[in-house]
Parts: sequence; structure tokens; C-alpha cells
Amino acid sequence: MIEEKGILFVLSGPSGVGKGTVRRELFEQDNELKYSISMTTRDRREGETEGVDYFYKSREEFEQLIEDKQLLEYAQFVNNYYGTPRKYVEETLAAGHDVFLEIEVQGALQVKENFPEGVFIFLFPPSLEELKTRIVSRGTESQDLVLKRLREARNEIEMMDAYDYVVVNDRVESAVEKIQSIIQSEHCKRDRIAKQYKKLLEDEM
Repeated sequence: MIEEKGILFVLSGPSGVGKGTVRRELFEQDNELKYSISMTTRDRREGETEGVDYFYKSREEFEQLIEDKQLLEYAQFVNNYYGTPRKYVEETLAAGHDVFLEIEVQGALQVKENFPEGVFIFLFPPSLEELKTRIVSRGTESQDLVLKRLREARNEIEMMDAYDYVVVNDRVESAVEKIQSIIQSEHCKRDRIAKQYKKLLEDEM
């Protein structure tokens, strides 16, 4: 019997493209996927659980993990570190579960450098005008910040070549269907299972 390892899927794209919405809809339909739990140095909030919401570490512990290259990516926000722990991802994959990571473009590029065997999916807006509409409709950002986000989005779209797949988020349901197809097709790739078949044949001889 072939024991297939899981695959790390990384969903990324510019701010406002709808990554969180697509990821939530995907997880409602696919109970087999495991969400990548982040690590942080910020204090645990009421109602949060270790290993469910985050892995909580002291600043010293986090910086040691950076030094030991035990994070697939990390960044600092408001004097706190946030990152993706390599150990959790590798152990979950080894147990045969797919891991899904939703992240900003810069973080995704860090993951690609540290874990190139992952599958990288770029969520693309139907148009820049539609992306602007989505950002403005949040109603939480000034005109200057909207323009800044659009400039950043243009720069991030130019990084699309670093990804394996591009999915246009014209409708959430359609985007989710395409991502599900990508997941299925990746599991059917010859080079993913060839080594396992060879090992199986060797064991039977």
C-alpha cells in the first residue's frame, strides 16, 4: 500500500483580492485540509488556544527559531513576530495531510525559498479596477492608503512568475473549484508518487 505524504499548498495574492474569503469557503467544503497554524510572540488573547489559534513563543524563543532556520517565513508587525513553523508543517505532511497556507506575497516568496517543494497558487483579481472597488468597499482606509495598496498590488502581480498556478477570483465558488482541481491534479503527478511505487516494488521483491 502506498503511503502518500501530504502537500503544502500556498495561497497568495495582493491585499483585497479575497484570499481569506476563498480559503474559508474551501475549508467549508474540504475537511481533509489542515490549516497552517502560525507562531507569534504576541500575548494570548482571551478565548485563544495554544496550537489552535497560534503557537505562542517568547521573543527569545522565536529569535532562536529564526537562527535555527525553523521558520518557513516570518515578519514583524507592531513589535511582535509572526511566522510559519517548519516543524508543524513537516510533521503534518509526514502524517499524510495536505497543509494549506494563506499568506501575503512577500511571505509566500520566503516560503518558496525555504520549502520549494510546495505548490504556490496566485489569486488574481478580475481587474485592477475590481481590486480597487473591493479595497474601497471595506470603508476602513483613506484614499491615500487605497492608492498605496493599489501600487503594491501592481508590484505583487509582477511577481506572479514565482507561482505554479494562477486563479482568477471572479466568483468565490469558481475560484474554490479551480483550487480543488489543482489539489487533485497535484496528487496525480507522476513524479510525486514514482518514488513510492519504486519503494513498494522493492519491498515486494
